[in-house]
Amino acid sequence: MKDKKPRVLFLSHGGGPMPLLGDEGHLEMVENLKVVVTKIKKPSAIILLSAHWEEKIATVASGVSPSLIYDYYGFPEESYDIEYPCPGEPFLAEQAHRLLRDASIEAGLDNQRGFDHGLFVPLKIMYPEADVPCIQLSLVQGLNPAEHIRIGKALSSVKYDELLVIGSGFSFHNMKAFFATETSDSKAMNETFEHWLIETCSNPEIDEEERTQRLENWKQAPFARYCHPREEHLMPLHVCYGLAQTVCKEYYELSIMNKKSSVYLW
Repeated sequence: MKDKKPRVLFLSHGGGPMPLLGDEGHLEMVENLKVVVTKIKKPSAIILLSAHWEEKIATVASGVSPSLIYDYYGFPEESYDIEYPCPGEPFLAEQAHRLLRDASIEAGLDNQRGFDHGLFVPLKIMYPEADVPCIQLSLVQGLNPAEHIRIGKALSSVKYDELLVIGSGFSFHNMKAFFATETSDSKAMNETFEHWLIETCSNPEIDEEERTQRLENWKQAPFARYCHPREEHLMPLHVCYGLAQTVCKEYYELSIMNKKSSVYLW
């Protein structure tokens, strides 16, 4: 296969299965993913990092035909009947595993792990035919931002033609805030952090050393802990940046569940 840099996408994946159930708070997200997919040549395979899988070491799901993990609770019955029978890609999983280990990153393979909703919800919108082979990569417990950038850098050497790497998270993820009454203060905190994140990822005048420092020290951003009381939904972005190591080509601002959110494409 040709040695070609993968396309890289960080997406905000919404709340559980709701984007697939016609929920009004996710209409912009669904439309955005339909736009994003037109900007990317259909991939021959996908590596996806989901905010919903953490392990002690970086772990690659290497099964041939992974099942789905319905890792959400209290949703309508039809949300547990969603199907997305995309194949795995063991060859790509082995290569990703080897690249991580070559970079002195402790890594493992798991051929039993299924695909969680961080994968099948956005991909059912983007590639509904479920015909693109996928592998999933875990986050690493502790959620160290520098470590996740390093994981991305290790994966940037992958050799696989027309590969797409997706970080499936959420640029804003405060569960209490999603269900609380919006105030001028909560709106301002959400928007201020989003402005910082967009500036960090999209401003070509920021050099890569500074961009890396900003992402590694993301907790110093304004209202960082309000927007991410826990950072598992942000860390897929760090892996994406580690892969790309440059300013994003495009970004999208949208409202998801009445919160300002963003999506980044390299």
